[in-house]
Amino acid sequence: MITGVEHIALCSTDTAALKDWYMQVMGFRQVYDNGKGTYFLMMQSGAMLEFISASEDGGKQHERVSGIRHIALNVDDFDSTVAGLLDAGVEVLTEAMVSPQGIKTFFFKDPDGNILHLIDRPTPLG
Repeated sequence: MITGVEHIALCSTDTAALKDWYMQVMGFRQVYDNGKGTYFLMMQSGAMLEFISASEDGGKQHERVSGIRHIALNVDDFDSTVAGLLDAGVEVLTEAMVSPQGIKTFFFKDPDGNILHLIDRPTPLG
């Protein structure tokens, strides 16, 4: 039985720079470096992102084309996390907002154009 997601891989033409951004801006910690441009970073929850070298630039991602479109991330303090991301100069896709149900969301991009989604639900799904 599948019990969860261990990691999500991101291809990049500059894995070291992207890895450094996730560590500095997002607070992830490095748990693996193969010495050849592949890195694993771990979030506080134990979930990981893998950074692997891309052989070519895949072009710009758009929110409504087929395939994986964003990575949704839980936060412990939504407002201060958004403020920190704005201070870091992230490219904002949608301003921080709160739904009528109290769900807080914020969409932005990492330096490679990958779409990230902060989410804070008052009541978890499931």
